[in-house]
Amino acid sequence: MQLLRLLTVLLSLGLADAKALEVLLEPGSDLAGTLERIKPGGTIRLAGGVHEGPITIDKPLRFVCDDGAIVKGNGTGSVITVSSPSVVVSGCQIRGSGDRHETIDSGVQLLEGATNAVVEGNHLTENLYGIDVHGARNAQVIGNTIIGPKGHRMNRRGNGVYVWNAPGAKVIGNTIRFGRDGIFTNTSRDNVFSKNIFRDLRFAVHYMYTQDSIVSDNISIGNHLGYAIMFSKSVSVLNNASIDDRDHGIMLNYANDGVVRGNYVKGTLDRSFFIYNSHKNSINGNRFEASGTGIHFTAGSERNAIYGNAFIDNRQQVKYVGSKWVDWSQNGQGNFWSDHAAYDLNNDSIADAPYRPNDAIDRILWTQPAAKLLLGSPAVQLVRWAQKAFPATLPGGVIDRKPLMKPVNPQAMESVQ
Repeated sequence: MQLLRLLTVLLSLGLADAKALEVLLEPGSDLAGTLERIKPGGTIRLAGGVHEGPITIDKPLRFVCDDGAIVKGNGTGSVITVSSPSVVVSGCQIRGSGDRHETIDSGVQLLEGATNAVVEGNHLTENLYGIDVHGARNAQVIGNTIIGPKGHRMNRRGNGVYVWNAPGAKVIGNTIRFGRDGIFTNTSRDNVFSKNIFRDLRFAVHYMYTQDSIVSDNISIGNHLGYAIMFSKSVSVLNNASIDDRDHGIMLNYANDGVVRGNYVKGTLDRSFFIYNSHKNSINGNRFEASGTGIHFTAGSERNAIYGNAFIDNRQQVKYVGSKWVDWSQNGQGNFWSDHAAYDLNNDSIADAPYRPNDAIDRILWTQPAAKLLLGSPAVQLVRWAQKAFPATLPGGVIDRKPLMKPVNPQAMESVQ
């Protein structure tokens, strides 16, 4: 300990070569001045206690904290700004950013020059945004706890992690609560968001104009919306869980050429899965359970492959808004429907009769909810009997010609047991 302090003094006097040097700073030390003097490749380690910010790191170095070390901003701008490549920020409590969206005031802000930055194992509170990856290529945000603001209306809060034009960014193993969106990505590509936990947010993961990326093995609990993929292409949504989210578990909105596989959505008040004007997506191996609507499919979405999924105990399994017939089976495999009175005489695990989830009465109910009062009337029952006896009278809609006899149990179920 004494040697480290001696080295700190020598550094301040300009008598030591600080390259690859670890400098220990006690609370009240000249943190900004040490950052200016230390040579690239060194390490600054903060002892427990409060260290005043904001600070800027403009050279490659390791910035690490002992237990109880706090980097506290002054309520303006970002607490830690990184503009140099190969910087590591690790183990710190970071708080006290400004409150301006225009400058994206954050606990940690990685600017365009912060290539290969690593922000790991920090605890970020009392910041407008948690971590802003703003143009920094191949940045890694790993194992942080981010507690966002609660004082504003939700749409006025900042995001836990904001990724803008940051190819190769990886956001892995973080816990994010409160604030606006857990991870919001805009105009980026080749990103990986994996093994994060999201609670009490607007969206857990929110994609806008982001390509060729992966969202995998995350858990969303009690948010307004779990995973929103919007205006994006070639995004894979794999093995995620959405539990008791309010509006949607998974949403595809103008999202094309993607994969939605192995996800578990349960207890959504509105729609487990919403697909709007999205094309050429593969949707398979998912389980949508105990929600208001299992899947809402609308706005001319075409050439989507929907098979191998399970729709279990949703109040309405399918809401399909369209005039064409679409077949939700592929290569001899359809989906499992808990309300399908299925039988399998040849024991091939495929139901012998097709499943049609909607009819003309359903369409009337979607457009005229007050018509629910007539559901028990003889006229409605006669229409439904006629449609069942004579399928040619049915309007366009969904047909599953190869319904499954057993539901899929995706691996994501195990993560929330």
